[in-house]
Amino acid sequence: MDMGNLEAPNDDTRMVTIGKIIGTHGLGGEVKVASYSDVPGRFEALTQVQIQNPQNPLGSRTFAVAGRRRSARGYLLRFESILTPEVARSLVGGFLQIPEERLAPPAEDRYYEYQLLGMTVRDEDGVHVGILKEIITTTGNAVFVVENARGAEHLIPGTKELVRSVDVEGKIMVVRRAPGLLDEHDAL
Repeated sequence: MDMGNLEAPNDDTRMVTIGKIIGTHGLGGEVKVASYSDVPGRFEALTQVQIQNPQNPLGSRTFAVAGRRRSARGYLLRFESILTPEVARSLVGGFLQIPEERLAPPAEDRYYEYQLLGMTVRDEDGVHVGILKEIITTTGNAVFVVENARGAEHLIPGTKELVRSVDVEGKIMVVRRAPGLLDEHDAL
């Protein structure tokens, strides 16, 4: 397949996942995409995307987006070099990624999930609480799943009252100890 003059990200470029291909649609090679992005217009303005497919031994490939439209459960995308449902089927399960520098900066005191995952979490006294392993989205606020060295999990609401600071560059989050939330014997 001819990939044209697509610009491949260099090895130093950090890629951010914005969606996942969950199926095919129709006879023209369109794919169904579940969006992982809450940025308005993210897919409408998409002209190029890298697809990382864990099942594909060739690794990631870059595709030019030839068409895009909203669907009931996400988006339908068509790529210039994918013309049949058989070829499109080989992309199912793949993650759509874009270079980090193409992301709009988040609003003040807001963070992208990928910036928070893996952070070291400490309390205000500098005591290690654990590593932020997962973020659960709720209607009120995010809930951070922090795992300590013993494998125990703490659920910490992502509120300004409890999350005192976030250092994205240093990968450190400082949280306030609250009664019933983190007991002294829980920290390691």
